[in-house]
This record gives sequence, C-alpha cells and structure tokens, in this order.
Amino acid sequence: MKIGVPKEILDQECRVALTPAGVYALVNQNHDVYIEHNAGLESSISNDDYLSAGAKILKTPEDIFDVSDLILKVKQPLENECKLLKPSQILFTFLHLAADKALAISLCKSRSTCIAYETIELSDGALPLLIPMSEIAGRMSVQIGAHHLEKYYGGKGVLLGGVPGVEPASVVIIGGGTVGINAAKMAIGLGAKVYILDNNLKRLRELDDYFHGRLQTVYSTQHKLTELVLKADLVITAVLVTGAKAPKLITKEIMSKMKLGSVIVDVAIDQGGCIEGSRPTKHSEPIIKIANANVYAVPNIPGAVPITSTSALTNATLPYVLKLANNGYSAIYDDPTLAKGINIHAGGVVHKVVASALDMEFSELKV
Repeated sequence: MKIGVPKEILDQECRVALTPAGVYALVNQNHDVYIEHNAGLESSISNDDYLSAGAKILKTPEDIFDVSDLILKVKQPLENECKLLKPSQILFTFLHLAADKALAISLCKSRSTCIAYETIELSDGALPLLIPMSEIAGRMSVQIGAHHLEKYYGGKGVLLGGVPGVEPASVVIIGGGTVGINAAKMAIGLGAKVYILDNNLKRLRELDDYFHGRLQTVYSTQHKLTELVLKADLVITAVLVTGAKAPKLITKEIMSKMKLGSVIVDVAIDQGGCIEGSRPTKHSEPIIKIANANVYAVPNIPGAVPITSTSALTNATLPYVLKLANNGYSAIYDDPTLAKGINIHAGGVVHKVVASALDMEFSELKV
C-alpha cells in the first residue's frame, strides 16, 4: 500500500503523524511511505531521517494526496485538504467531528473513509489512541494553569504549592479519566490541594486507593461542582463522552462568582468544551476572559511538545496503521476496535454518537 504523511497545516500544530521508526516498520512490510517535504521539522525529524528509514520525500500536499491510498495525519483536515481527498482513500487522524458539522459535511462530500483516532475503542471502553495525548494534555494542563495563575499573565498571583506558612492553591479537576488522573499526578506533585470529581463511584474508589488519600474525591453533582469551582484557583475540565460533544458544566453565571484571576483549562475544547462561551484558541493567544475567569481553550495542547507527542502518538497508532496497510478497508472485518473508529464512509456518517451530536443522518456501517 502507498501511505502518505502530509505536513500539518493547522495553525501552530507542530506534530507529525509518523516517526522514522514507523516508516521503517511499514517499509519493512513492503509498503511505500511518502512524507511531505519538511513535515517533521517541528518534531526535530529531518527529511534525511525519513529517507534513511526508507521513505520517499514529496514536495507538496497535492503530491501526497495524489499518490496515497492511506493518508496519516495528526489533526483534522482543513478545507483545502478535504478537497484533495478521493473516494478510494482512507484518512486516519484525529477528527473530533462532534464539534464541527462543516467538516463532517466536507468529508462526506469526499466519499472517503475517515477513521478517527479518538473513537477507536476497545471492548472495555478504553480509547487506546487517545490515551497518550490525554496523558500529555492532563500533565500539561497543570503546568499551563500554574503559568497563567502568575500575576504577569493575568492570574491571581498564587503559587500552586504555596510555601511553609502559606496555604497551597486549590485545584479542581472535573473528570477522573486519563486526563484527570494525569492532571492530579502533576498537581499533587507540585503541592496543590486537589479535588477530583466524577459521577462514577467505582472510579472514585480507584482514585482514592491510587492516590492514598493525597487528594479529595468528590461525587459530581451540579451543586457540588459549583461549590468547588467557586473556591478554586485552577479548574481543569477533563470530561469525555466518546464521539459526543462535551457537556457544558460551567456557566457564565458561575464564572461571574469565581475568584478574580482564577484559571480554567478546558481540555475538552476539542469536543466543544465544558465552558459556556468558550471557543477554540491557539498557543500564541490561548486565553479567553469570561467574567472573572481566564479560560485556556487550546484544542491541540500536546502540539506544544511535539517531540514527545509525535513519538507517543506513533507508538499508539502504528499497530492499527500496519493493519490498514496490510489489509486495506477489509481490516475492519477482523478488528471491531478499528471498525468503531470509522466516522465517515461512502458519503455518510457511520458512527451513531457522532451523527447524533451533529444532528445528521446516521448510516449503518456494514461490517
């Protein structure tokens, strides 16, 4: 199979979809890999690195899309990339369509098969391709929050861990999944007072055991969530419903009563966000001021650490890339996990949750 990796063109996205190690694994199984010129530079991967692994370098994205059967990306395609897709092609990338109906419509028009990293789902509900990016986003959310709590950046002017004689900051994490647990690790490590909310009692018990009482687990109700958010210095939203829009949990009214200069890191923004009035921002201008809160709403948080993120992403995606390369579309017949990743096929939305979130017609995928 011919596999193409274009350079990411989303503003301030520095990751690339495949490392030289991934190229080598594919070439070793007799596949052709095409990398767009300088696609890996922001991840400290040169054209020569790719050539040494067996890839071929092409000059333009048009060249990549024209020659490839399987397109590997990191983020969703932009409009000019959607126009390059063909019905015979498979696109494998993060899509997050629940928050972007226009993109879903464009992909349907292409009639290509679009597989989303974030809806690849194991039988136990785990999301193996989202986990590494969620680990990074969770850990970064705390260092981002600590940074924006500094007075110079418009924050309250508090240190997360405090110092002897001065109490630490209060960090409230909404959601006890992969993002939440990694955020908690960082916040506890910095000495903050940490609360984590979830509506799954089993998960709360697991978190309590895991952290040995170093954080406060709280059953999530709107009343309790509001109470803790109003007392918080830093809030991290880490709620995910696979394929669906994120629930709006923090209203403008709540934010008007928060401490002036408090910070919210809305990790869920790529699925629409948990904050009323929030919108996607970018690394160079990451903050939206809403009432008393400074809301950080960058949808590609891991893109700020591309060397780490690119390697972690390839480690997770490569087994599925190899299945698609070796078997093409028929790979879904042997792997129900991969089949759950298909969002768009033959002009229709074939993921029920995504279709519902977009209020679009659902087309049954024949597996």
